[in-house]
Amino acid sequence: MNLIIDIGNTVAKLAVFDGDKMVEVLRGSNHSLDCLTILRHKYPIKRGIIASVITLSNTIRRQLAEVDFEILELNYKTPVPIANHYKSPQTLGMDRLAAVVGANYLLPGKNLLVIDAGTAITYEFIDAEGRYWGGNISPGIYVRFKTLNACCDKLPLIDRRGDLPEFGYNTETAIRAGVIKGMEFEIAGYIRLMQEKYPDLLVFLTGGDKFSFDTNLKSIIFADRFLVLKGLNRILNYNVK
Repeated sequence: MNLIIDIGNTVAKLAVFDGDKMVEVLRGSNHSLDCLTILRHKYPIKRGIIASVITLSNTIRRQLAEVDFEILELNYKTPVPIANHYKSPQTLGMDRLAAVVGANYLLPGKNLLVIDAGTAITYEFIDAEGRYWGGNISPGIYVRFKTLNACCDKLPLIDRRGDLPEFGYNTETAIRAGVIKGMEFEIAGYIRLMQEKYPDLLVFLTGGDKFSFDTNLKSIIFADRFLVLKGLNRILNYNVK
């Protein structure tokens, strides 16, 4: 069995895979892998992989050193089963790389736009030949809410949950509709832009945030909250000697 560790800007996810099947996933702090012991004793783990978008804490380094199996720390030099054409691979977030690997593994031979809506929203393109060409990074939903509050003196920090009209009828709904509808228009715009170049385009949406799209877009969107974890598992298996 494989242990997959994905440390993001907000949380860490730990998953156990048996082959290609994910059997359990846990979420916790991105500064301490306290649930690592639980998974180690529950499953016969043979190997692991870790990817992080932040500097690993001393606590996590110590916890990783205590395991009795090898853990691959993903970096830009790690062999991957796609052709990476990113011009500065040393600055590429490993979660971005794992997401496109996962998408390509699940739908090989397809032109794919991979959208990960987390702390930041990332848009990645990998073509039908398995060539990754890069992507774009945009502020995520909570960053947008927090930025309006931090940079505009009289705008409150609001909850994303609540009434969502087309046009706000007060300041709270104006902010909520502006942020969420704006993100939906942004995502739909990227999809339609890529569709013009690649009419057979398919889209993966991951990261947990839910959005509303028209029927034509819904028909080509595959939602998978665990795409990064699946991509990391694929990379780990690819590197098994």
